[in-house]
Amino acid sequence: MFEFVRTHTRLLQFLLLILILPSFVVFGIQGYSKFTEGGNATVAKVAGVAVTQGEWDASHQQQVERVRRQSPNADIKFLDSPAVRAETLDALLRERVLATAMDKLHLTVSDERLQRLFISDPQFAQIRNADGSVNKDLLAAQGMSSEMFAARLRQDLSLQQVQGGITASALSPATNVGQALDALLQRREVRSARFETKDYLAKVNPSDAEIEAFYKSHEAEFRAAEQATIDYVLLDLAGIKKGITVPEDDLRKYYAENASRFTAVEERRPRHILIKADKDVAPDVKQKARARAEALLAEVRKSPASFAELAKKNSDDPGSAAQGGDLPFFSRGAMVKPFEDAAFAMKPGEISGLVESEFGFHIIKLEAVRGGEKKPFEVVRASIEEDVRQQLAIKRWAEAAEQFTNTVYEQSDSLQPVIDKLKLEKRTAVVTRNPAPGATGALASAKLLESVFGNDAIKNKRNTDAVEVGPNQLASARIVQHQPARTLPLADVRDSVRQRLIASQAEALARKEGEARLAQLKADPASGTLTGPVTVSRSQPEGLPRKALEAVLAADAGKLPAVVGVALGGQGYVVARIDKVLARELKPEENKALQSQYGQAWARAEAEAYYQALSQRYKVEKRVDPLVAAAAANAASAPAKP
Repeated sequence: MFEFVRTHTRLLQFLLLILILPSFVVFGIQGYSKFTEGGNATVAKVAGVAVTQGEWDASHQQQVERVRRQSPNADIKFLDSPAVRAETLDALLRERVLATAMDKLHLTVSDERLQRLFISDPQFAQIRNADGSVNKDLLAAQGMSSEMFAARLRQDLSLQQVQGGITASALSPATNVGQALDALLQRREVRSARFETKDYLAKVNPSDAEIEAFYKSHEAEFRAAEQATIDYVLLDLAGIKKGITVPEDDLRKYYAENASRFTAVEERRPRHILIKADKDVAPDVKQKARARAEALLAEVRKSPASFAELAKKNSDDPGSAAQGGDLPFFSRGAMVKPFEDAAFAMKPGEISGLVESEFGFHIIKLEAVRGGEKKPFEVVRASIEEDVRQQLAIKRWAEAAEQFTNTVYEQSDSLQPVIDKLKLEKRTAVVTRNPAPGATGALASAKLLESVFGNDAIKNKRNTDAVEVGPNQLASARIVQHQPARTLPLADVRDSVRQRLIASQAEALARKEGEARLAQLKADPASGTLTGPVTVSRSQPEGLPRKALEAVLAADAGKLPAVVGVALGGQGYVVARIDKVLARELKPEENKALQSQYGQAWARAEAEAYYQALSQRYKVEKRVDPLVAAAAANAASAPAKP
C-alpha cells in the first residue's frame, strides 16, 4: 500500500486535477477585478437565465488554469485570443443547456448508482481505498471533502445522461459506412499525362505592348503597401532587471533567510513489515494483529539479517512484501505521520518498535538516508542574484510602467523624455499595418501597429499611447516618415511584370495542349501516350496533385475507361484516364477499427444535432458577438490613458 501511494502520488494528483479542479479555480487579482468591474453585464441567456460577463471571465480563467496545471511549460498566451475566448463562451452555454435539460428531464444519479460506478469504474481505481471508500487524504490534499467530490461526480454523471441515450443508441448503417470508407480508401488505377507550366516558359517571349497591357490590367497587384519609418521604445522587465545591482550583504541575507531552498530534501529509504489492522476493525481483531506484530518484532530483533525474508512471508503490504518490505526513498509529507515520524527519528540500520497507523502495525528498518546537505553560498550565489534582481524588478515594474505611460502621453511630441527618464534605447524600424512575417518583440504586436497607423500618429506625428506588447512589456512609437499605399510605376516593376506575364502565357500554352489531349482521349481512350499505370487513393496519392487526385476519385466510374482533365493553376494541366476501380485494401482488424471510428463519429454528429435542438428548445440567446466582445475584453486589459 505504501509502495503504491509513494510511487503514484503525482498520478493521483493529476487525476484529481482533471476530475475536480475545473470547478474550483482560485482567481488572481486581474480576474477578480474583471469580475467585479462590469461582471454583471449579461452576455447571453439560457432558458431566460442570464449568463454574465463575470461568469464568462471565470470560465475562461478556469480553462487557462487547467492548461497551466496540466502543461506547466505550455505557452498559454494563445488562450487570450478572441477566438478562444469565444469558444469558452460556447462551452459555457453548452454546459448551461445540458444542465437545464438535466433539470427539466429530472435526470439524476442515485446514491446507490453513484457508489456502484465509483467502485466498478477503472478510472477511479487510483483514488479508491481497498474497502471501496474514497481516499480522503488525497482529496484533502486538493482542498476537497468527500461530500464535495461526490456532488461534483454526481453532477458530471447526470449531465452525461442528457446525451448518453443518443450516443449509446446511434446506428451507423452498413451502406453509409461502406460509402464513407470507400470515399477515403477506394483505389483507382490510372494513367496520366502532365503538361507543366515550367516546360513552356522558354516558348513565350512577350512584347513591350503585351507587358504594358498586362500591367494596366493588373495594377492592383503592383502596389506598394502603406508603410512608415518609426522610432519606438520598449519598457520590459528584462531591461529593468539589467539595471539593478544587488549589494553582497543583501545576497548573503537572502541566502540565510531562505536556507531551505538551498538544502537538499532529506529522504529516507526503509523496509517495513505491515500487519494489517484498519482503524475500524473490532478490538479483538486488532489485539490479535498486535500480538502477531510483537512476535515478528521479537524475531527481527533476534536476527536483523532475516528482516527481508520475514517481510516476504508475513507483510500484509502487497506493494512491498515481494521486495522484502523495501520502499523507495521518501521525504516528509509522503507517508502517514506515525510512519514518517518513526522513520525520520531512526539511524541507518536501526529497527523500530511497533509503529501503529491507520493501516495497522509496522515494523521498520531504516536502510539509508540521503539529502539534507546545504549548498555553499558560492555555489548558489549566481542564482540568488538572479532571483533577487527578478523580485526587485517586479517591484519596480508598476512604478516604471506608470512613468512610461504618463511620459509618452504628456510629452507626446518626442520619445526623448521617456528615454532619458527610464534609460531606454531608441530603436528604428520600417513597418506596415500588419506584422511582417517573422517579426518578433514589439514589431510583432498588432496593437502597436494599429496605434502607429492611427490618425493622430500619422497626421500629428505624436507618440502612440503605451501599448502592452507582451507580458510585462510596454511600447510606444512615433512616425518619422509615412508613405501611403501607391501603385508602383511600370519602370520600377517591369521585370516583375514580365515574369508574371511569361508565367501566365506559359500556363495558357500548357492548358491548351492539355485540353487538346483530353479531347483526343475522350474521342479515343486508347490514343496517345500516357504514363503509368499507378494505383491511387486519398491515403496514397502516388505523386498525383491533390486537385487532380480529387477529380480522379470523383469521376463517374460506371463506364471505364473514364477520362478527366484538371487545370492546376500556375502548375499547368493534368489529363488522367481511370482504367480500373479497386476495393479498399484493409486487414480485417483495420476495417473493424475504421467502422468503429465511423460509428463514433456518427454518434457524435447525432449528439450534436440533439444539442442544437435543445439550444432551440431552451432559447439560447447571445446578447453579444463573442468574437467582438472577446476582442474588446482583450483591449480593455491594455494600459489606459492617465
